[in-house]
Amino acid sequence: MFGDDYDTPDGTAIRDYVHVTDLAAAHLEALKLLLNGHSRGTFNLGTGLGYSVREILAAIKKQTGREVSHLVKPRRQGDPTYLVADPSGARRVLKFVPAYSDLPTIIRTAWAWHQKAHPLKGDGRSILSAYGCSYIHWANQHNRPEGCSTA
Repeated sequence: MFGDDYDTPDGTAIRDYVHVTDLAAAHLEALKLLLNGHSRGTFNLGTGLGYSVREILAAIKKQTGREVSHLVKPRRQGDPTYLVADPSGARRVLKFVPAYSDLPTIIRTAWAWHQKAHPLKGDGRSILSAYGCSYIHWANQHNRPEGCSTA
């Protein structure tokens, strides 16, 4: 966890989390528009809601029954306190309405995938979060995908 001194209720950064299925659906809608002659567009894909890092850790424990092992490290330079999408343009143009991006569904499906399809298959060592490639590790293991940082 990078920083616990943010100006938020629990001191941790707030981010918008979106399910990969919702992202894929939005991209398909954008492709349909392009194929039908729409010239271009830039859209923020997200829910418009934010959760703190500590809220995510608590939600993971609630959904999986497992506590996420984590370290608190100093805040990284340039990390914003609050980073949440404004999906209004995507709603308007793409008709984007996230169907799977409530936090319990994101965690439940990520955990199910992890236990079934992840190379470490449920051995308790890792779960990938829906946020970029933040890597949450379960048992102080440090074998993470290249380019990913521990959360």
